[in-house]
Amino acid sequence: MRYTSLAFILLNLYILLPQKSHGVGFSKEYYEITDINKRKEMFFSYLYPLIEKENKKILKEREFVKAILSKDKSQIDVKSKDFAKLLKIKKRYKIKNTYELNKYLRAIDIIPVSLVLAQAAIESGWGKSRFIKEANNIFGQWTYTGKGLVPLKRDNGAKHKIKIFSSLQHAIRAYMINLNIGWAYKEFRKRRENIRKKGYILTGLELSKTLIKYSQLREKYIRTVRKIIKHNNLERYDTIAYKHAMLY
Repeated sequence: MRYTSLAFILLNLYILLPQKSHGVGFSKEYYEITDINKRKEMFFSYLYPLIEKENKKILKEREFVKAILSKDKSQIDVKSKDFAKLLKIKKRYKIKNTYELNKYLRAIDIIPVSLVLAQAAIESGWGKSRFIKEANNIFGQWTYTGKGLVPLKRDNGAKHKIKIFSSLQHAIRAYMINLNIGWAYKEFRKRRENIRKKGYILTGLELSKTLIKYSQLREKYIRTVRKIIKHNNLERYDTIAYKHAMLY
């Protein structure tokens, strides 16, 4: 497969932009693309800036927490706006000890772009699934409360629904929070932390090995994720965009 440069891909984003800001899925132009390779490149190029936006938010939170908790505890003003912000972050990432910096840093970190793209392709059927077209749910995330889509093949007695998101951006945000706080992904966070300590770039190929509990397919699912990353050279996104992430 011939790979188009990242710059060229990003210049073609207009092809994929939704018709309306409150729309679902990709634009009709995307679904009209017949060339498989071109459709893949457009899929990746549309999602890339959305992923980058969320990862940058995470890095800012990480930097903020380090700035606050690197101080002596006696110097922290518990009545300040910064401390109130810290408590919100603590709640979002389910941190138990307010002052334990290492716990924050293990949870508040980026997800490699290559991994997000590969899982998005799998879970959404390259953007063609009903869930993404009707609910912006690109990762098939479930909900047991509130509004949602009922899966067509849901088992008898099952009560889960497919969560509805207002945008693909929100769906990506929820997916990242899930990996950063979910009980099933402790090994993911531990491996990521160890990689950081060694000064290496966080890559999807390496961290995909820890997602044994992400799918009932287990090892087969991991092999599929890794195959997509390798076949589409997705780690180029990790290298190009996130070398600076190691600074945080």
